[in-house]
Amino acid sequence: MSVHKEIKRITTRTLQEFKQQGIKISMLTAYDFSMAKIIDSAGMDVILVGDSASNVMAGHETTLPITLEQMIYHASSVVRGVERALVVVDLPFGYYQGNSRLALESAIRIMKEAGAHAVKLEGGSEIRESIERILTAGIPVMGHLGLTPQSIYKFGTYTVRAKEDVEARKLIEDAILLEKTGCFAIVLEKIPAHLATEVAKKVQIPVIGIGAGGGVDGQVLVSHDMLGITKEFKPRFLRRYLNLFDEVQSAVKQYVDDVKSTNFPNNEEQY
Repeated sequence: MSVHKEIKRITTRTLQEFKQQGIKISMLTAYDFSMAKIIDSAGMDVILVGDSASNVMAGHETTLPITLEQMIYHASSVVRGVERALVVVDLPFGYYQGNSRLALESAIRIMKEAGAHAVKLEGGSEIRESIERILTAGIPVMGHLGLTPQSIYKFGTYTVRAKEDVEARKLIEDAILLEKTGCFAIVLEKIPAHLATEVAKKVQIPVIGIGAGGGVDGQVLVSHDMLGITKEFKPRFLRRYLNLFDEVQSAVKQYVDDVKSTNFPNNEEQY
């Protein structure tokens, strides 16, 4: 823990140094001020304002419906609660694929209006031009390979990616390409552990896994999943550290009972 206490602000360079020193990188999602403040104060290295907000905050089935304006709203809320962590924001679906100029404009808006520190884009060679253009503005880019949830309709399922040789080879090539293009880190989602370990060894930049085993440089989870606020989502890679759904529900039930039975407020709880 002493390593964490010494660092006042995590930067992309800090993450590079962590990889070189063999220090694992911790990363969680946040979408609002209050949760960001808790997560940041606990010593988190990276906070991802994920387009998973589309699922856990807005109740959509996929990440596709969330807009750039909504991502900026969530990101600005998070930034106001953070003192130490590096804040990375997902560029939402439709704001960078096939249009590098729109990609740059979208990334600039996120940095300028939300005060974020970096953006994350899903994909490899097919979005290279967008990444290059964003980097020309001095905006750090985190890559994302493997299961890329914005491509759910292409895959047709959220199952493990890159189990076949052809897809595994493309994933390795894309990781190397993302590093060469200038990405400062890569997220690998739901791929075989041995492949993720191989990628982490092949590139010099940090590789952060979600469902990609322990041979990578760090781990990321969705905070609502690891805290047990969501119940339906139960993939093998998810460790629940709390069961907040039940705990909060129980507290709310108690409140309802106390109001109905006039137990709340008592004499000490009024003026």
